[in-house]
Amino acid sequence: MKRENELALFRSERRMIRWMCGVKVRAKLPCVELWQRLEIEDIVKVVQRNRLWWYGHVLREDNDDSVKKMCYFAG
Repeated sequence: MKRENELALFRSERRMIRWMCGVKVRAKLPCVELWQRLEIEDIVKVVQRNRLWWYGHVLREDNDDSVKKMCYFAG
């Protein structure tokens, strides 16, 4: 994921978390505290972990699998 996409995703997540907690930006509460209130994980870390999981799944496929061939052809 490109850095600009990560930043856009992070900003959107912060806005949604503040909305879910009913906290205005002027309250100046750190996002880490809000994440702890909701007991959720940073969305960028979740996306990275799921992409690595998917890549590992593709690597374990047979060599004649079409998805695995396409991954190596595109790279």
